[in-house]
Amino acid sequence: MGNVLIPVADLDEAIAFYGLPVKFRDGDRFAALDGGGVTVALAGPAEHVTPGAAPSYKVDDVRESVRELAARGAEVVRGPEEGPHERRAVLRDPSGNVFVLYSPL
Repeated sequence: MGNVLIPVADLDEAIAFYGLPVKFRDGDRFAALDGGGVTVALAGPAEHVTPGAAPSYKVDDVRESVRELAARGAEVVRGPEEGPHERRAVLRDPSGNVFVLYSPL
């Protein structure tokens, strides 16, 4: 797992609330916080790709991973798209859980 993605309404407020060291920040779009063994990825309103918190998995090829998982029963919620720093897709597993696949650009 690469990170846990959490959509937030206000990035500054969320950073203060979680109180973790900031590893990376892109304006009001995104902030990566150091959560120890996992990155806490805060997504500002411009980067909301899921309705709630979701695990994000780093893969080598987002398109291929989407094809493989869809063939195994995943529902594609948002197909592969390029964000400001990564290619990403949002899927739902057969139990209804949302997750993100991403690969750095």
